[in-house]
Amino acid sequence: MPRFQLAEAGFFHLQAMTKLFVFACLLVALLPPPTPPVQVVNLAGLQQLVQQPNDTLYVVNFWATWCKPCVEELPYFEQTAARLAHRPVQVLLVSLDGLREKNKVEKFWAGKYPHCRGLLLNEPNPNYWINAIDSSWSGAIPATVLYQNGRKLLFREESFTQPQLDTMVNERLAMSNK
Repeated sequence: MPRFQLAEAGFFHLQAMTKLFVFACLLVALLPPPTPPVQVVNLAGLQQLVQQPNDTLYVVNFWATWCKPCVEELPYFEQTAARLAHRPVQVLLVSLDGLREKNKVEKFWAGKYPHCRGLLLNEPNPNYWINAIDSSWSGAIPATVLYQNGRKLLFREESFTQPQLDTMVNERLAMSNK
């Protein structure tokens, strides 16, 4: 093959590789961020996270892998967190599966909820920590609590649809903007 043809073939190969590289970079940029690992916390650690005196609205959802209504609504919390990523909102999804089920929770969690913070509550006495979260809580899940400026704003012992969750969070954000 003459030199000119070799050089021309090399140029086109380089051009194709450049296009492939640019395409790969664009593809990576469009992927959601990686989901952080589930963090084990006790009640004191959870309270320290949500009772900070700042303007962040903490949306705390208690769930378990064995709870069908919980699992069904988790994508709604992820969508809300993604939509409000530019706002002072932090969604904490607190698994009540127990420390022995940490691997199961991590496998369930992996790659699904990149905009939420995954926590696994490690507390042995539910009679203590359930009342500490809210005295009206029967212990049924799913349950959701909103915190802002170091205090609890709202407690709900029910599952949500996406519109219900969005309305609840948007109303609280609107109140904090006044």
